[in-house]
Amino acid sequence: MVEGMPSIARGLDHVIHLVRDLDAAGEAYTRLGFLVGPENHHPFGTTNRIVQLPGFFIELLSIGDHAPIPEHGPSRFSFAAFHRDRLSRLGEGGSGLAVESRDAKADARAFEAAGVGGFETFAFERNGVGPNGSPLGLGFELAFAVDPASPAVCFFACEHKRPQNFWSAAAQAHPNGAIGIGSAMFTAENPSDHHIFFDALTGVRDFRASSSGVAFDTPRGAIEILIPAAFAQRIGEPAAETSDVRLSALRLLVADLDQAEAASQGLAERRGNLLVTPASHLFGLTLVLEGATYAA
Repeated sequence: MVEGMPSIARGLDHVIHLVRDLDAAGEAYTRLGFLVGPENHHPFGTTNRIVQLPGFFIELLSIGDHAPIPEHGPSRFSFAAFHRDRLSRLGEGGSGLAVESRDAKADARAFEAAGVGGFETFAFERNGVGPNGSPLGLGFELAFAVDPASPAVCFFACEHKRPQNFWSAAAQAHPNGAIGIGSAMFTAENPSDHHIFFDALTGVRDFRASSSGVAFDTPRGAIEILIPAAFAQRIGEPAAETSDVRLSALRLLVADLDQAEAASQGLAERRGNLLVTPASHLFGLTLVLEGATYAA
């Protein structure tokens, strides 16, 4: 944390699950018991579908051909170019983490002061669909933060300009009983090497450290950075043995694990108090469901 800069803790806003086939990914999440929103087009060449939870969402993202993709430039980070290049280089999987923003421009200044920014904010609008099928205008402004040691993941703060048009209780009534974000689970060879960046990203000064890794408890969900062996031991899935940070899994909370298992149509495997869908079955990102009572 830069001396003299205020510490504003930022909760998790959403994760990006980058895929080649948006419809196939949407179908997989639907089979796991989630409500998946319709396809949306961004004006900068990407498309998405949304799985929404209270205050948090999963963005299923793909590269489209409906609009040109802007390239990176001086003081400009291109969201679409990053994901196009990331898909070509590393394939599908967890490609981005957004924290909440109350003021994207202020967050951009804070990121620059902390040595992880230096980019102009990026504002855009797109159309959404209301519960009755009527169009709704949505607006977002992003403040990007870059960790040179984490080239596989896009990090930014996301300010919702019309939150009343985005969040929907009806969209959050999932058949599997998912009720919230538990944590975004990263893996890295040396988790403690990345704590300064995540301190700047989240505004959370205090973090938990152990032989397994480090964790930041934000106002909405946690960020966990684990060594691959600890990740594998905890959820029973291998992780890439790399020095850079990878977004390896998303842990969500469900009201009842038995209900979630029944809704998963056999795609997820019960492992103790967890219900796990391996990355090999879910386009490169492991999904972990955990009972909210146990997690508490």
